[in-house]
Order: sequence, then C-alpha cells, then structure tokens
Amino acid sequence: MADPCEDLIKAGRIFHAKGWMEGTGGNLSARHDEKSFWITSSGKHKGELGGNDFVRVDLDGGVVERREEPSKPSAETSIHQLLYKRFPIVGAVYHVHSVEANLVSMFTEGEMVRLAPLEVIKGFNIWTEDPEVSIPVFRNHGEVDRITADFAGWLDGNTPLIPVMLIRRHGVTVWGETPAKARNYVELIEYIFKYMVGARQLGL
Repeated sequence: MADPCEDLIKAGRIFHAKGWMEGTGGNLSARHDEKSFWITSSGKHKGELGGNDFVRVDLDGGVVERREEPSKPSAETSIHQLLYKRFPIVGAVYHVHSVEANLVSMFTEGEMVRLAPLEVIKGFNIWTEDPEVSIPVFRNHGEVDRITADFAGWLDGNTPLIPVMLIRRHGVTVWGETPAKARNYVELIEYIFKYMVGARQLGL
C-alpha cells in the first residue's frame, strides 16, 4: 500500500514554492482508511516536510499513530475531520494561506463570494457557459472549533457546488477524492483568485 504522506510531502513543496504555504502555515491531510487520516504535524515547515512529520488521527480527533514523538496534529484538524466524516468519498484535504485567497475573502461582507466565470472552472466539473459559482466564506474565529461548527452548520443546509471554502483573512480549504485531485483543485482555485485580484486592480 502506497504511503499517502508522500503525496502530502510533494504538495507541501509545490505550494511552498508558489508562496501559498509560508513558514509553518497551512495543513495537509490524506485518508488512511475509512476510520482515520494522516495530517501534518503542528509547527512543521510545509516546504521541508519529511516522512516523520505526520500524525494519524481518527474521525473523532484521537491520535492513532505518531511517526515521531512528541508530534501533535495540526490545530485545524477538526475541519479535516468534518470533511472526512461528511463526505466518505473525500481522500485528501488541503488548506493553504495565499495572499490572493485572503484578499478575495474580503471582496464580500456576506457569507458567499462569487467566482469569476473562467474557463478553468471546468476543472471542477462545471460545464455550463458563463457559470455562476459561489463559495462560502466563514469568520476566522480564534478557536478553530468555532470555525468548524460554522462550517458544519452551513453544510447542514447547503451542498457545495465545488469543494472549496474560504476563511476570512486566513486561507482556503479544498477537498478531493484523491491527493492528486485535491492538489489540482488548489491550483485551479488559486488561479481564479489571482485573476479576481488582478481584475479588481485594473478596475475590470
């Protein structure tokens, strides 16, 4: 069985090189089995991840396995848990801190922000012409569990059109069936964010 943490190491290096995971910011996870997943250990530089920089947790937050003591899971583990529990098809969850994601999160004071209808939205399996796609934006509470609760409440009454959510002035979280799909979704949404920021600067 392939080690899913190898995909997380690769993603961390790519995202850091793009300026989306500076220092120890952000977190990455991949499903191990139906009851647990691997997530980056707290305080690890995402551009320099090694094989021991991960903790396996169950869907209720309990630590199942540490590859290195005294590693502890990311402070934002509860958001990952929510997604794995709500969507059994999810195989990976990635959270990055790009400048563009933070700027776009401020484009609205409401709970949703509409994305520019760019061609690359097809990468999310949206095939309509000039698609109207919006993603939810959540307040950045100091306690991550409050963000998770807000997200869970939103999911109770809504179905995400694409697997993306924003935390205001914090970052973007995406989820996908595999680590490769999740990485692709991060790159697609960041391209859209970059366009939206550039378009606003040009007054378009």
